[in-house]
Amino acid sequence: MSPLELDFDSCYRAVSARDARFDGRFYTAVTTTRIYCRPICPARTPSARNVRFYRHAASAEAAGFRPCKRCRPELSPGDPGWDLRGDLVGRALRLIDDGAADERGVAGLAQRLHITERHLHRLFVGELGVGPLAVARTKRLLLAKQLLTETGLPVTEVAFAAGFGSVRQFNATMRETYGFTPSELRATAGPRAAEVAGAASLRLRLHRREPYDVEGVFAFLASRAIPGLEVADHTSYARAVPGGTITLTPQRGHIALDVTVDDTRQLARVVARCRRLLDLDADPEAISDVLGRTSLGPLVAARPGLRVPGAFDGFELAVRAVVGQQISVAGARTLLGRIVARAAAPGGLFPTPDHLLDTDLTGLGLTNRRIDTLKDLAARLAEGQLDLDGGQDPAEAVAALLDVRGIGPWTASYIALRALRDPDAWPTGDLVPNKRMAALGIPSDHIERWRPWRAYAALHLWSSS
Repeated sequence: MSPLELDFDSCYRAVSARDARFDGRFYTAVTTTRIYCRPICPARTPSARNVRFYRHAASAEAAGFRPCKRCRPELSPGDPGWDLRGDLVGRALRLIDDGAADERGVAGLAQRLHITERHLHRLFVGELGVGPLAVARTKRLLLAKQLLTETGLPVTEVAFAAGFGSVRQFNATMRETYGFTPSELRATAGPRAAEVAGAASLRLRLHRREPYDVEGVFAFLASRAIPGLEVADHTSYARAVPGGTITLTPQRGHIALDVTVDDTRQLARVVARCRRLLDLDADPEAISDVLGRTSLGPLVAARPGLRVPGAFDGFELAVRAVVGQQISVAGARTLLGRIVARAAAPGGLFPTPDHLLDTDLTGLGLTNRRIDTLKDLAARLAEGQLDLDGGQDPAEAVAALLDVRGIGPWTASYIALRALRDPDAWPTGDLVPNKRMAALGIPSDHIERWRPWRAYAALHLWSSS
C-alpha cells in the first residue's frame, strides 16, 4: 500500500523541526524500525530515505507500522481540516470518533450518512488509503493503548471501553497490529498504570494545540452552566453524562478528564464530545494567520489561542439557542435550569428529544410560541429528520433548522457555529458583533475577509464587548 500523497519536503522539514503546528495532521513512518510517530516525536530525526508520511494513523497501521511508545500517537490532537471541509469523510470521521461504527458497524455508519457502504469505502480509500473499518479499528486500538498506559482499568474493561466486542478480539487485534498483548503493554507502562484504580472512575489526558485560551473557554462555559446539569467556574467544568459524570480541569499542556461512568462502553463517545466541547483540535496558528492580518488584528493579538466552545450534545445546544433568543445569558440559564428540573431525566441529564416531547413546559416562563418551537425541534430530531451530531451535511442541517417555525437565521447559525462545528458560521443578525464592529470602525464587508474562520471572528468580537 502506498502512502497518501503528501508533500514530502514540507513534512520532513516539520519533522526535523518538531513543529507542533503539524501534530495530528500527518504521521511519520520509519521503515527501519516499522514505527510511526507524531511530527513532534523527541526521538532522533530519521534519515529522509527511511521515512514515509501518512495522513491518518490508520493508514500507517494498515501499512504495517506500530505506534511509537515515546511520542504516543494516541495523544495527537485531531486534524481540524475535516471540520473545515465538512464533507462526507469529515463527517464520517466525527461519527467514528463518537462510536457510531462500534455500535452499528460500517453499514450503520453509511446509513447515518445516507450513502451506500460501498460509496463510503470508496471515499475513505480515496482520501486516506484505507476504509472506514480500518479507521474505526485504529481508533479503538489507540484509545485502548491510552487506557492501558494511563489508568488502572482492568484489561476486560479496557476492551469494552475501547469498543471491542470481546476480550479475545481485543487481544488478537492488538497482537496482530502492535506485536504485543494488552498485558505486555501494561507491564511496560510503569507505575502510572496503577495510579487510578477501579472500573468506573478514571482520569485521562486530553491534549490540545497551543496556544489555548483556557480562561476564555472555561469562563464562557461557566457563564452558561445550566443549574442541575453543570457546575463550572474559571478553573473547572463538570456535568452529568449518560451513566455518570465528568470533570474537566486545565493542566499544563493538556486538559485532565476525570470521568465516572456505569458503562465503560460510553467512554469513547465521552472523550470525543469533550474534545469538541473544548475545541481542542482547532489550529490557532492557521486561524490567527488569517484573522490577524485583517481589521481584527488587535483583538487576535490580545486573545491568542481563542476557541469556539462546542456542544456536548447537538440537541441540547439547539434548545439552548432557542431558549436564549432575545434574552440575556443569565435569563437563558434560569429557564434552561427549569426545563432540566421539570423534565427530571434519569441521572440529572439534559432531556432527550423524546423526553422533552413528553414534558409539560408550561408555567416555566417560556412563551407558547417558544414551547411550540422546542416541541417541533424535538419531534424532528426524534423522527430522524434532523441530525445535529455530525450525520447531516451542515448546509442541509441549517436549511432544515430554518424550516422549524421560530428558528431564524441567528438561531440556525449559532447552532451551526457550536453544534455543527462549522468554523465559518457567522451569527447573522447578532447585535453584539455588529455594535462591536461599529465601535472599532470595521466596515461590514470585512466579514467576508474573515473566511473560513468567521466563527472565531465572532468569538473575538463577543469576548471583547
